[in-house]
Amino acid sequence: MLGDQIAEETGKVLVMRVLDSAPVKVEVSIHTKGKLLGNDYQGRATYTSTMQAGGFMYGEGHGVYLTVGGDMAAWIGQGTGKIKPGGGASYRGALHFQNATGQLAKLAGTVGVFEYETDASDNTTAKTWEWK
Repeated sequence: MLGDQIAEETGKVLVMRVLDSAPVKVEVSIHTKGKLLGNDYQGRATYTSTMQAGGFMYGEGHGVYLTVGGDMAAWIGQGTGKIKPGGGASYRGALHFQNATGQLAKLAGTVGVFEYETDASDNTTAKTWEWK
């Protein structure tokens, strides 16, 4: 069951590297900031995305959220996406929180489902909900 929204963020793609051309596989690193369980944070993540035969992309990644108070939450994620007309991409997927501390400790062992968007200027937005 979909629970409460737990995070909302904006960010920027910092690096995109092409890892393979058949099929196309890229590695993307992002820097984000937002609110997680009501706490301000900055995030870092790196994911790979591989173009699939059906014209969609499958991605896997790792990330960490760090609050201004020094708390953290680390995750592993997967998602499926499509390239948007005019540039950017749109993904839907899940984050599996591996560990978390302090104000974010309740996230350890939980799953969040997300909507993630990039635009042609490499800006990112995302929203995450707890999956109960």
